[in-house]
Amino acid sequence: MSEPVPQQGQARPEREFPTLMEQMGGVTGIVASTIPVVVFVVSNVLFGLQVALIAAIAAGVLIAVYRIVRKQALQPAVSGLLGVGVAAFIAYRTGEARGFYLPGLLFSASLGLAFLVSLIVRWPLAGVIWHGINGDGQSWRQDPRLLRAYMWATALWTLVFVARVVVQGLLYNADEETWLGIARLAMGYPLVGVALLGTILAVRRARAGDPPQPA
Repeated sequence: MSEPVPQQGQARPEREFPTLMEQMGGVTGIVASTIPVVVFVVSNVLFGLQVALIAAIAAGVLIAVYRIVRKQALQPAVSGLLGVGVAAFIAYRTGEARGFYLPGLLFSASLGLAFLVSLIVRWPLAGVIWHGINGDGQSWRQDPRLLRAYMWATALWTLVFVARVVVQGLLYNADEETWLGIARLAMGYPLVGVALLGTILAVRRARAGDPPQPA
C-alpha cells in the first residue's frame, strides 16, 4: 500500500529530527558514545596501550551500566560497547594503538562507498535511511523536489565519509596515533551534526512549497 500523499496546504509532521535523535540515544547517548574514545586517547598518551585498552573498555561498561540503571535505551550503549570491544581487540592483537581506530576507518569507507553508489543509481541513502527510521515508506521518491533534496543531502554525507577516510587514513599510515584519535573525535559527531543539519534544511526547503500534483 502506497503512502498517503498530503493534500495541498496540509502541514507535514515535523518529527524526523526528534525520532532520529531517539535512535541515536538522544544527546546523552551521543555524548556518552564518545567517552571511551576520549578515555583511550588520553590514557594512551599518559600510560600506554595496555592501560588505554582496559580504560576504554571499562568506560564502555560503565556507560552501559549507567543506562541500565537509568532505564534508558540500551541499543546505543550495547552498540557502543561492542564497537569499543572490537576496536580494543584489534589494537591488542596488532600491538599498535592505531589499530583501535581501524574499525571506524573501515566503517566510514564502507558508508562512503554505499552513499556514493546510491547517488549513481538515484536511490539516495539519506532519504532511504531517513524515512526508513521514521517508518514513512519510500514514496518520497515520487516527489522530484524531495528526490533532489535527498540527492544533495546524500552528496553531503558522502563528502563527510570521504573526508574521514582521507584525513584519518593519512594519519593511520603515518602512525600518528595521538592525532588520529583527535581526528576521530573532531570528525565524528561534529561532522555528523553538520550533515544532519544540511539534510534537515534541504528537506524543509523542498517541502516549503505546495506538493506537486500526482500525474
